[in-house]
Amino acid sequence: MPEISVRGLEMPQSPIRKLAPLANDAKKRGIKVYHLNIGQPDLPTPQCGLDALKNIDRSILEYSPSQGFQSYREKLIPYYKKFNINITPDDIIITTGGSEAVLFAFMACLNPGDEIIVPEPAYANYMAFAISAGAKIRTIATSIEEGFALPRVEQFEKLINEKTRAIMICNPNNPTGYLYTRREMNQIRDLVRKYDLYLFSDEVYREYIYTGSPYISVLNLEGLEDNAVLIDSVSKRYSECGIRVGALITRNPEIRQAVMKFCQARLSPPLLGQIVAEASLDAPEEYYRDVYDEYVERRKTLIDGLNRIPGVYSPIPMGAFYTVAKLPVDDSEKFCRWCLADFNYEGETVMMAPASGFYTTPGAGKNQVRIAYVLKKEDLQRALVVLKKALEQYPGRVDDE
Repeated sequence: MPEISVRGLEMPQSPIRKLAPLANDAKKRGIKVYHLNIGQPDLPTPQCGLDALKNIDRSILEYSPSQGFQSYREKLIPYYKKFNINITPDDIIITTGGSEAVLFAFMACLNPGDEIIVPEPAYANYMAFAISAGAKIRTIATSIEEGFALPRVEQFEKLINEKTRAIMICNPNNPTGYLYTRREMNQIRDLVRKYDLYLFSDEVYREYIYTGSPYISVLNLEGLEDNAVLIDSVSKRYSECGIRVGALITRNPEIRQAVMKFCQARLSPPLLGQIVAEASLDAPEEYYRDVYDEYVERRKTLIDGLNRIPGVYSPIPMGAFYTVAKLPVDDSEKFCRWCLADFNYEGETVMMAPASGFYTTPGAGKNQVRIAYVLKKEDLQRALVVLKKALEQYPGRVDDE
């Protein structure tokens, strides 16, 4: 048979989803699985969004414009203004989720062989999108001991060469929950300007910041009008992962013109999704406040509980709804597989994402997992009990001497 493409062979499996068959098998055996592996919120979608979906009155479900509905883009302007992001509807291109926005940004701005610097651990799909674009991810390490703070400028400059084309950040960060400080954002801005790079910034978790520190958008940074591309999505903001609506935002008209060619090739973003997303902008402030308060409580429940388990350490995440935790295990992927295939406590087990899938450096994150606190507090508390029992029984447990 013909050979599979190099691109297809190099494409990494998702560390978030690749263990799903084991979870499904566990459920078939009657075991309850606490899903801590994926950022699928269990909080309700805004009622105004659900009502818009239920009350669609169209005789044809037509293509939408390739850039997205004008009415939706116009309605987004006051939303972004709340975060001091001043843009026009023409700066916004609606995409099929934030994932398509990342892919189209890479395809429009990068040539095959170009390099992107990304702090690691990083959202695993960035690697997949880079492979799709023929580009290469160069990672700069952050450490769990330092709370995943950004390394010094000199560490970035060691990686910059004639192939370096961009820096990519996620702020607040998935998978670590880290929030970049103003100093760190200014450091990145200065690097981008000095070397004339693109700066891609995934900012889908801006609603969830727990420290009182300000959220600094890439579009708040002066002097990057031609360099900055913001990636956004409604998936986590409104618990609307399934409608697949995101956005690519940039003030650079040349980037938008290039991205639009890819948008036209895929025809249009989701019609029904845009209808729901546009309506969801009418969600009352009470909705945002209740969701935020719930995540604050879940964060405290999870982080306090993790750090009470012998041998486990998690820094306190400052944003998003994830944390990366260090476990006393020989290999977190083996441990996660074992939890699903060979272990249960009183008919229950936990599913987590091995953190090694969020690193490209060989061996990095081998004893770490990413945990999403998207379950209600009672379930998180029970999941912590099950995790503690799993760590006590795991054959590959490794305790510090």
